[in-house]
Amino acid sequence: MQLRVTGGGPAEPFLGARDVFQTEHDLEQPVEVRVRENPDERTWAGHYDDHHVLNISQQAATSAMARELALHEFAHMHRHEHDHPSHVLSMDEVLFLALTGRSVERRVLTHCYQIANHVKDIYADDITLSVGPTDKLVAFLESELAAALADQPAAGPSVGQRLTAGADPSMTAVNAAFALALLERHDAVPDDHRIYDLAHAAAEDAPRDRRRGVPRAVRRTRRRPRRERLRRGLVDTIRTYVDAQETTTGPAAD
Repeated sequence: MQLRVTGGGPAEPFLGARDVFQTEHDLEQPVEVRVRENPDERTWAGHYDDHHVLNISQQAATSAMARELALHEFAHMHRHEHDHPSHVLSMDEVLFLALTGRSVERRVLTHCYQIANHVKDIYADDITLSVGPTDKLVAFLESELAAALADQPAAGPSVGQRLTAGADPSMTAVNAAFALALLERHDAVPDDHRIYDLAHAAAEDAPRDRRRGVPRAVRRTRRRPRRERLRRGLVDTIRTYVDAQETTTGPAAD
């Protein structure tokens, strides 16, 4: 696995991630790591005909999670090289099939893309967790969920106190469901782990119908799915989510 780091960032986390990744897997195409100065640059992988690119902020590249973030993106690259259905399906096609005849808010459409991306992450992290320890990922997911729950405004005179202030309650609940599904998929947490309490708090903010079916759908996700089965499962999951939005809030405008 050829690796080149550009942009003035540290090479050590990426070299370390490469060494861990290569204990069980490899990449055929070279990887260029581009370290960006912008602290808001998200970590993501780009796939091209003859190479991959890992884009990451300097802040993330120097964080305690740098190696694990790199491992996660290497796993996405591996799934892409091996034409895994989760990584070669057209998500635009999935959303077109799921949303034909439906009118949804832009916010809900963003949620649908996030759900589709979560499925990609589930399959990437099947690889990530096969080569690395789970402790740091568990701590990271717990911290991210706790941060979404931290800012609690005072309740109004007739409005209950929201537990997930500053974040969309429905998406926070869905994110929590996917995080738990991933950890349970790999037996990474005991039944009394604190993340269950955090996920419950997140779920309390989202109307019950909005989150129904998402955790079940994720837990049923097969390790080696056929493309058509995965497409159908994603379409059904997104339809369920959108229909629940309409059930709880009424049909939305475009």
